Amino acid sequence: MLHRARDDVGQASAELLGLLPLLAVVALAAWQAVLVGQSWWMAGTAARAASRAQAVGADPAAAARRVLPAGLERGLKVTGDADGVRVRVRVPAVLGVRHDGLGAVAGRARMEPQS
Repeated sequence: MLHRARDDVGQASAELLGLLPLLAVVALAAWQAVLVGQSWWMAGTAARAASRAQAVGADPAAAARRVLPAGLERGLKVTGDADGVRVRVRVPAVLGVRHDGLGAVAGRARMEPQS
């Protein structure tokens, strides 16, 4: 029995080395999901700030830009009409690769004009 345990000592290391690439891919995918969630949350926050600015006659795009982190400002699109403000931001890539295929998320908010 003791002889067999010695033969298996390297087996766990070999299995771990084989599993590490899969663990790295899973970790990167999880982090990308976190970035999608943060982008969606921040788009909603920026939309609320932009709608408040529009309600008092200020620039909604500038208000949205102030609340966004620098990484999300690059793909910012703010559109406003009588139905409110829509803020769209691009989802950043985990690996920092500039890729438009990751898509964008949007938030919408509306506030009555203030007199």
